[in-house]
Amino acid sequence: MPVYLRPERIEEAVAALAAQPLTILAGGTDFYPARVGRAIREDILDITRVADLRGIAETSDGFRIGAATTWTELIEAELPPLFDGLKRAAREVGGVQIQNAATIAGNLCNASPAADGIPCLLALDAKVELVSARGTRRLAVAEFVLGNRRTARHPDELVAAIIVPKPRRETRSTFLKLGARRYLVISIVMVAAVIERAEDGTIAAARIAVGACAETARRLPALERDLAGTRGIAVSDSHLAPLAPIDDVRGTAAYRRDAARTLIERAIATLA
Repeated sequence: MPVYLRPERIEEAVAALAAQPLTILAGGTDFYPARVGRAIREDILDITRVADLRGIAETSDGFRIGAATTWTELIEAELPPLFDGLKRAAREVGGVQIQNAATIAGNLCNASPAADGIPCLLALDAKVELVSARGTRRLAVAEFVLGNRRTARHPDELVAAIIVPKPRRETRSTFLKLGARRYLVISIVMVAAVIERAEDGTIAAARIAVGACAETARRLPALERDLAGTRGIAVSDSHLAPLAPIDDVRGTAAYRRDAARTLIERAIATLA
């Protein structure tokens, strides 16, 4: 008979993970559709009753997003323009019913190349906080997401929160997504951009991430460097070098690269 655990405290959850292998369940929006028509045989750790894993809190140096916080909770939260891009991405995660149940950390742990939230978290310089009976560690999102459906989470670890640092200057963000239709669609290309503005109105710092154009979402460091001190520039082929798009049923690699260039330039123009 499969085990089903539903603890109320983080300490109980990590103790359970230390004792035996468990499948962590939060929103279930990926878990249940993958098992339609067959019995659930995994041993489950349901974290939906752990209150410390929910909510968004502002700290002295950043923001802490609990791992079980839903996309709807993020959309409805009073947050600075730094989070506008992540909120735009939140509205692209399925329909409203999915957004009410699906969690931000679940989208991250699923580690799909087309996960809507990951480019935004990369552009926000977010870190993932992992807890276990052995202690706590933090990894940058780029270190946490290792590949298609692969992360650096150990079997006895639980994602407790996503940590977003506060920028030093006026900062805005956006998110643009291209799909075969307007809603309820897997991305062909998506772009997240965060821009910090200097007092003279130029770009003091920029962070640009592209999703669905490689096995994992990728930052564009050369473009970020070249944007500093400008009001926007044309995106060159060399700027797109970290991308590795593929041909599939949603689009060719060449189309994805051209679309990424267009979306990046639109995002920069919107913010700068």
